Amino acid sequence: MTKGERPLSKSERVMTNPSSIFTFTALLLSSAVLFAQTATQFESARHRMVDEVVAGAGVKNPRVLQAIRDTPRHEFVAMNLRKQAYFDMALPIGFQQTISSPFIVAYMTESLDPQPTDKVLEIGTGSGYQAAVLSPLVKEVYSIEIVEGLGRKAERTLKQLRYTNVFTKVGDGFKGWPEHAPFNKIIVTCSPEGPPQPLIDQLAEGGLMVIPAGQRYQQTLYLMRKKNGKLEKEALRPTLFVPMTGTAEDLRRVKPDPSNPQAANGNFEEAVGENGFIPGWYYQRQAEITTDRLAPEGEHFVTFKNEEAGRSSHLLQGLPIDGREVAEIELSAVVKHTNVFVNLGEDALPSVGITFYDENRNDLGHNWIGPFRGSADWSRVKKRIRVPIQAREGLLRLGLFGATGELSFDSVIIEPISR
Repeated sequence: MTKGERPLSKSERVMTNPSSIFTFTALLLSSAVLFAQTATQFESARHRMVDEVVAGAGVKNPRVLQAIRDTPRHEFVAMNLRKQAYFDMALPIGFQQTISSPFIVAYMTESLDPQPTDKVLEIGTGSGYQAAVLSPLVKEVYSIEIVEGLGRKAERTLKQLRYTNVFTKVGDGFKGWPEHAPFNKIIVTCSPEGPPQPLIDQLAEGGLMVIPAGQRYQQTLYLMRKKNGKLEKEALRPTLFVPMTGTAEDLRRVKPDPSNPQAANGNFEEAVGENGFIPGWYYQRQAEITTDRLAPEGEHFVTFKNEEAGRSSHLLQGLPIDGREVAEIELSAVVKHTNVFVNLGEDALPSVGITFYDENRNDLGHNWIGPFRGSADWSRVKKRIRVPIQAREGLLRLGLFGATGELSFDSVIIEPISR
């Protein structure tokens, strides 16, 4: 070979061989058919998710439901995660950030009461999915992302999918976007300790803000309305979002302690709010507090009930845990169950367990006690679990997780063992 030449690629060899033209055309047609099948499968999965999970969990606004149906969530996650795009779960998007679960996106969007004339500010562009859902519902969306790599990627994705009324920039969301204020609505998709004053200033009088606020792993999703220059707040539900970084994180007064992970409200004695949500826990599905003086600890415990195999019934709780400092944890709980049944073929695991995540929120594995089956009276179960040295966060899980029957927990305890 002389300088500058290179061997022909496989596709070039096919195209330069006349006898292979038919084969190449057939390959193109097969690829087109495969793409169409995949697109149809994604659409089918998206519609099923809306019907069974989003609407099934209580979202009612027909415009919001249609927006979720029409928004291709798989386009906002990495190729290797696309098979999970229409599960109701958060997924990592890199840079220690996640794309929120479809239900929470729909719930926050519905709470914002989007109107066709609204100008909306979003803090935390992330993948761009929330902005895409808002796009057909409002006049304009202005979205800010502090992580440059995420912001640029989201901008490309949104342009490629032709969301022409979404405008993005890289910057500190704490400061808002004063050049385009005031905004009729503000949606914050990361969690500060409290609402940043610049966002309050940029919200129009009478406008709404939906924001998760509180401690790093103990947050509440609030709906706030601006009246006479101040915010009136309504607690919607416990939740867990990635923290707002930048100025908001610098101003945080209560810091998490990853060397001493503990279960919050593990005895379920904290008073349940008017909305029926259990303090300290989030993603509540078919769970309720039972009051009984004969409870193993105090007078309350949590009970999960499910009659439809595969239907969600659980509670979750995030916690800090640093595998460089914590070698193991002892996880324990007092449990009783009645007629708990796991159907063959069902992906159900009636249990109490913990999942570990690294600094990029990649899953490091799930450890559990269970599965619980049949019926049994109160008894304490416990297990010593090794903490991966890469672990930086944990997710405590308990419930039926698709099994049928009745399952109760009390005195959920995590005891860390230092390295």
